[in-house]
Amino acid sequence: MSIVESTPDILNGALVFSGTRVPVRNLFDYLIAGETIQNFLEDFPTVSFEQVRHLLQSAEVAIENKAA
Repeated sequence: MSIVESTPDILNGALVFSGTRVPVRNLFDYLIAGETIQNFLEDFPTVSFEQVRHLLQSAEVAIENKAA
């Protein structure tokens, strides 16, 4: 299963967590603002911890590959 998806029918194609209407950008906005992942999950209950964990792991790998 994909962690994120983008379709024209959901938020004009914004990247969202799969199966939700929650933009991935919201997670990063929370983290940049100093909020916790737990706060994010409480505010967006349709997103699972596993989705967040997989997304952050994928971002880490992408950053490491870009730096290499």
